[in-house]
Amino acid sequence: MAQTDNKKFFENLTGAGKAIAVLTSGGDAQGMNAAVRAVVRMGIYVGAKVYFVHEGYQGMVDGGDNIKEATWESVSSMLQMGGTVIGSARCKDFRTHEGRLKAAHNLVQRGITNLCVIGGDGSLTGANLFREEWSGLLAELVQQSLIDEEAAQKYSALHIVGMVGSIDNDFCGTDMTIGTDSALHRIIEVVDAIMTTAQSHQRTFVLEVMGRHCGYLALVSALACGADWVLIPEMPPEDGWEEKMCQKLSATRSRGSRLNIIIVAEGAIDRHGKAITSSIVKDLVVQRLGFDTRVTILGHVQRGGTPSAFDRILASRMGVEAVLALLETTANTAACVVSLRGNQSVRLPLMECVQMTQEVQKAMDEKRFEEAVRLRGRSFENNLKTYKLLAHRKPESELPHSNFNVAVLNVGAPAAGMNAAVRSAVRVGISEGHKMFAVSDGFEGFSKGQIKEVKWADVGGWTGQGGSLLGTKRTLPAKHIEKIAEQMRQYNINALLMIGGFEALLGIMELLAARGTYEELCVPMVMVPATVSNNVPGSDLSIGADTALNAITDTCDRIKQSASGTKRRVFIIETMGGYCGYLASVGGLAAGADAAYIFEEPFDIRDLQSNVEHLTEKMKTGIQRGLILRNENSNENYTTDFIYQLYSEEGRGVFDCRKNVLGHMQQGGSPSPFDRNFGTKIAAKAMQWITKKLSESYRQGRVFANTEDSACLLGMRRRALVFQPVVQLKDETDFIHRTPKEQWWLKLRPLMKILAKYKTSYDVSDSGQLEHVVLSRPKESEAMAAI
Repeated sequence: MAQTDNKKFFENLTGAGKAIAVLTSGGDAQGMNAAVRAVVRMGIYVGAKVYFVHEGYQGMVDGGDNIKEATWESVSSMLQMGGTVIGSARCKDFRTHEGRLKAAHNLVQRGITNLCVIGGDGSLTGANLFREEWSGLLAELVQQSLIDEEAAQKYSALHIVGMVGSIDNDFCGTDMTIGTDSALHRIIEVVDAIMTTAQSHQRTFVLEVMGRHCGYLALVSALACGADWVLIPEMPPEDGWEEKMCQKLSATRSRGSRLNIIIVAEGAIDRHGKAITSSIVKDLVVQRLGFDTRVTILGHVQRGGTPSAFDRILASRMGVEAVLALLETTANTAACVVSLRGNQSVRLPLMECVQMTQEVQKAMDEKRFEEAVRLRGRSFENNLKTYKLLAHRKPESELPHSNFNVAVLNVGAPAAGMNAAVRSAVRVGISEGHKMFAVSDGFEGFSKGQIKEVKWADVGGWTGQGGSLLGTKRTLPAKHIEKIAEQMRQYNINALLMIGGFEALLGIMELLAARGTYEELCVPMVMVPATVSNNVPGSDLSIGADTALNAITDTCDRIKQSASGTKRRVFIIETMGGYCGYLASVGGLAAGADAAYIFEEPFDIRDLQSNVEHLTEKMKTGIQRGLILRNENSNENYTTDFIYQLYSEEGRGVFDCRKNVLGHMQQGGSPSPFDRNFGTKIAAKAMQWITKKLSESYRQGRVFANTEDSACLLGMRRRALVFQPVVQLKDETDFIHRTPKEQWWLKLRPLMKILAKYKTSYDVSDSGQLEHVVLSRPKESEAMAAI
């Protein structure tokens, strides 16, 4: 859609005269409040009336004060709160015809015919039944003289849009449900804490996580912490698993490990449908191995706490998309659910998703476990394959022997998740029969011969470590090229895996350019993007960016909280990113910022003045806090100090100002679950590509690769992980400012402005397409953006 058509389309998309009700139903999930906030603000923005339905369907049945009109201010300070502020409840009444009749009467009385339901598959199925019965319910209300014929005509169709809020990620059709990422944060925080005590005492810990019917949380947290064993309902272990598990634990200890972690989903079963509980697993380990073993059942801790940056952004995007979907519905439009595919919001027919979700359970009940895993989707399947690949070491006798040597190095600034990527690459490489070499201190260390072979056990426990354990430097290879070629010859390096940011891209380009002079460089090379700035061309996401976003969001939450109970205050926060405004923009969306100044979107003194006036107006409505983010290189003259002084002067008498430069704390800390798993899976895929390229380029007893496609970047593009020759990325790169020429996240900027009450046009070119859930197997290239 052309930009002008898009603008017109959005301007015509008015909600005037429409009423939208939003409710949260079933179990609570972190991020639900962000979704409610987005629905309310987007609804008001387009001119609709928006209503809260308190206590889920129960509030809709009971009516009265449970259905209240929402205002812009009523959703302030909701973004960072866990659970659901408008309440949730299981409702028996709504399951009866009489209960749904009462609910219909309560909605018609307020002119509500648009319903936004945030819940699990049960809540969404109930909403669809309500929609199908709507005309019959209105006819009954007319018959009972509770409404007149005119009202029945006027409100003749009910429109439903769903968003899935569930920590289990058990709904088919979406890569991630609202709340899953935050639940993983809670689990990983506990696992990281437990690992230190387990190592101190040489203990085995059995962790039970939620997931009665879905093993996603157990599987992904096992991947994220490198657990020794995981038990999930979709893929019960083979008979005799008890012996195999104990052998594995014993072998890990004998190699010098001081701890074992076993993760059990609460719905874990064996092949005969018998439950495998955490206490059964503990007793097994104690009886057979005599290990000091403890059980930790996480329970509702997983539902608690503040939502992660990922969940806030996901919920905000879904909430806005849900309002757009409601405004576009006609009487014939099927109920849809807003989902995430890759990094795109899509709309899918609600009942197709529900039926497919039910198919998974049916396959499990009928013991068709392989089918159940396939139906869970490509992301789930990839997680399971990667876990098996990394956790279960084959005996030396069963490993293939390739006689190839592969070197791994980190390049550029450290990014959380680099160590997870290195661990994954080393273990996958060893599984495929290669000798793996680790290079310390990037290209500089390479030139000095800081190269050593790494074994399987050498990278144990690396997944949760922040920074770069290999060491990393920004030095580029060009001035050391001769020495690097010499080291490659000496160690007989047949392939290179580089994990890093923009310097890694420049580095692989320089190595490629030197192939004509040095034959040693004619080997397969692949780069995996890892930088907090997320500024690498060819990839929508980089390892480390999610951890940095969480650091920014957490800090903004704390800073905003410091102003509670004080007079009105505006905070100016400076983020990292070089000339790339990703952290400021997406961090601003996650933290509920009023504005984010970035280099990609030039601004002048008039824009600054307009923002001050906007904040002044907001403060008069009773809002106490304002938040402004500024990317470090957004403008050489309008510095953080300048903006702070301007706001302080112009806001005098209305609000005071504080500033904060976040600096290197954005690069520190342990990696988020997303970065651990993204790093793990992308590095595993890169190593599999290296294996394929090595066999293709092995001729007459040596490796020789000098084609364009033998030096690639593996990046996340929209919905797929794609290998792109680095030569082809030159045209997409702004080398002066070290950014891609086109950046997908710029489309999210108007979203932040709309939610901060600015009048702006929103790009709907990716919206409005109702897709279908594909039951057939996706292509090999289909991949997940989400963990």
